[in-house]
Amino acid sequence: MTMASIVFVWENFGPIHSDRCDAVASRVGGGRKVIGLELGGNSQVYEWNSESGTKFEKKTLFHGKKIDEVSFLRKFYTLARTCFALRRADFFFCHYESPSIFLTAALLRLTGSRVFVMNDSKYDDYRRYVGRELIKKIFYLPYTGAVASGTRAADYFRFLGLPEKRIVLNYDTLSTDRIRRLSGVDRAPDGPPFAARHFTIVSRMVPKKNLSMALNAYALYRAGAAHPRQLHICGSGPLDAELRDEAARLGLSDSVIFRGFLQIDEVCPILGKTLALILPSTQEQFGNVVIEAQAMGLPVIVSENCGARDLLVRSGVNGFVIEPDNPEGLAYFMGLIDSDEALWRRMAIATAPFSTLGDASRFAQAIVDLTGDFAEGLAPINEPPKTSIADRL
Repeated sequence: MTMASIVFVWENFGPIHSDRCDAVASRVGGGRKVIGLELGGNSQVYEWNSESGTKFEKKTLFHGKKIDEVSFLRKFYTLARTCFALRRADFFFCHYESPSIFLTAALLRLTGSRVFVMNDSKYDDYRRYVGRELIKKIFYLPYTGAVASGTRAADYFRFLGLPEKRIVLNYDTLSTDRIRRLSGVDRAPDGPPFAARHFTIVSRMVPKKNLSMALNAYALYRAGAAHPRQLHICGSGPLDAELRDEAARLGLSDSVIFRGFLQIDEVCPILGKTLALILPSTQEQFGNVVIEAQAMGLPVIVSENCGARDLLVRSGVNGFVIEPDNPEGLAYFMGLIDSDEALWRRMAIATAPFSTLGDASRFAQAIVDLTGDFAEGLAPINEPPKTSIADRL
């Protein structure tokens, strides 16, 4: 008998989504087919190139379009029709808030499929309102279980009504082997010498990334450093011109290198020459670039709001955690890593066990834990679930 497929639905498939699907396909072998449903051929948010991977089948529903360019009825009809054509499957959805996703997931669940949700949102990402949270609980009703990025995201899933035993971690992952291969150098503390490395930020240029604070912290660091290092900023966005102007006002034009948006194969060589990654966001559901940095053995300086810190960062061990409104603290830790090679080497070595936690193989194991026959409390494939949507109302 043919085993049920595993279907993943994302708005667009960037490198990280391709890595995850390939990892799942490798983990389940030939036993189960892995299918990726890409809603739009172009991402609404990111400038990355859409990828297809090598070990799974990808289907794009709307080629050459961003999904917000497609009407609700057309999205819902096309997605539902495609999913029901793959009826013998377990379905994993992102974008739970989309009406077309919600209705498709509800129909699949009501007709006996197992439907799971993937998300990295945390309760502390935004100010929360009772009415909106109650509506969210309704939008989560179709789901049998969930894949969360970290402990705070798992807590939020529980708050929204998903049973604890049906929540697994390690949603936000990627291929660490790919990062190392594309970098072209050995991971730290090997590779380029300590003295030749620079600080790096990889980020969209939007308010929540807190890049203005980072520039002010960098100015403070330079004022106290004997031989200050450059800061490379990789990314684009609506604040690009404003941030360049701010760097000029701070007298940093020659030391802050704005690289613009770069594809993953262009980012990795820059990480290979980096001393430490900086991610000072005021809001950051996770921060996949932390995994990329740790794949290259880099210490990271992240804000306490970054979801990646839950599982991947231990302050004083493999990096430092800061408050997002504290440029003095960021400048202090930049100076500490810059001036103490022994500390940097210890931290670089300490990233190794944490790097494995961000690898896509962890996502694959999470999927197996939810869909395998041994997943406690879950109905067998295509048998009616033990609890229905109505039971959770």
